[in-house]
Amino acid sequence: QVQLVESGGGLVQAGGSLRLSCAASGRTNSAYGMGWFRQAPGKEREFVATISWGGGVTGYADSTKGRFTISRNNAENTAILQMNSLKPEDTAIYYCAASKGPLARRLERLYSYWGQGTQVTVAS
Repeated sequence: QVQLVESGGGLVQAGGSLRLSCAASGRTNSAYGMGWFRQAPGKEREFVATISWGGGVTGYADSTKGRFTISRNNAENTAILQMNSLKPEDTAIYYCAASKGPLARRLERLYSYWGQGTQVTVAS
């Protein structure tokens, strides 16, 4: 089992930045891909970004490409989502997730472990 805890959410003005962190604990000695997803009110949860175990492969949703950057520090068991040029449509609960296996993955169903989420609100 892997436990995930997100932090860093909050309220920011449009055009601003936020840095989300995801701390992993538990069975972290196995290689696992990490991802960030988000769910806005009244909408389904959607993919935001993913990173492979080694960090060499990353992937982004079209809506976040060029504005968001995913990274990880395996020595500290953390994953980071740096969000710049935020827009009101980025408002959502952001979840980090860990998959079984080292690959970067875009599909929600391939993730086994999920955090509780952190709220991000972007004011216009």
